[in-house]
Amino acid sequence: MWKRSYVLYSLVLLLLIIPQKAIAIDSIHIPIQIIIDAGHGGIDGGTSYNNILEKEINLQVAKLLYQELQQKGYVAILNRTGDYALSDENEWLGSRSRHIRDLAQRRHLVKELHPTILVSLHVNWSKNSSANGPVVLYQSKNNQSYTLAQMIQHSLDGFFKTKGVPYPGNTYYLLKQNVCPAVIVEMGFISNSRDRHYLTSPEHQKKIAQSIFTAIEEYILLDPGKILPNKEAFRK
Repeated sequence: MWKRSYVLYSLVLLLLIIPQKAIAIDSIHIPIQIIIDAGHGGIDGGTSYNNILEKEINLQVAKLLYQELQQKGYVAILNRTGDYALSDENEWLGSRSRHIRDLAQRRHLVKELHPTILVSLHVNWSKNSSANGPVVLYQSKNNQSYTLAQMIQHSLDGFFKTKGVPYPGNTYYLLKQNVCPAVIVEMGFISNSRDRHYLTSPEHQKKIAQSIFTAIEEYILLDPGKILPNKEAFRK
């Protein structure tokens, strides 16, 4: 556990000393602090199909998305970099529920780092094996979250050749915060054969990450000033 804490503290220190402008190879960006939430982990495998586990797909695409963002000069953080549950690091919440401790730890990181965007990566499942395509969930009372969700949905639909629409995620724990625009990206259905191929193929995982990155960058470039961190949100 101490190794993971050391990595997190190092990343926080990096954020404190990074210059106000980050220079990329082909352009200059204002640093944007983005938390990439790799859903599940450790004892929590998420949904599955035979021996294919959601947690592994989430982490792999999260790492690829992180690389895309980093290469363009954006400041991004992964909330987990390996196969472990964030509930293991939550020593401050007295709940007996491992699930609640896990979700609380994820939201606690948002509170501590005040990101400008939170993107949570997940994989869907349905009893209906024909259900397919990405689904993006947004904060119902946050217009910026809705805009970001629309852009990610449109970008992923272009790759999957689907015509989905984003949905309000009123019951989702991570979306019940007002620090920053947040979305949950259900990248595809593990229960659908074509989606499952896309989700598990390294080549297609990279294309999924690139599609999400493209949408994030388009969202940022619309109006960089509108996504400044809301550091006052948890003081009210």
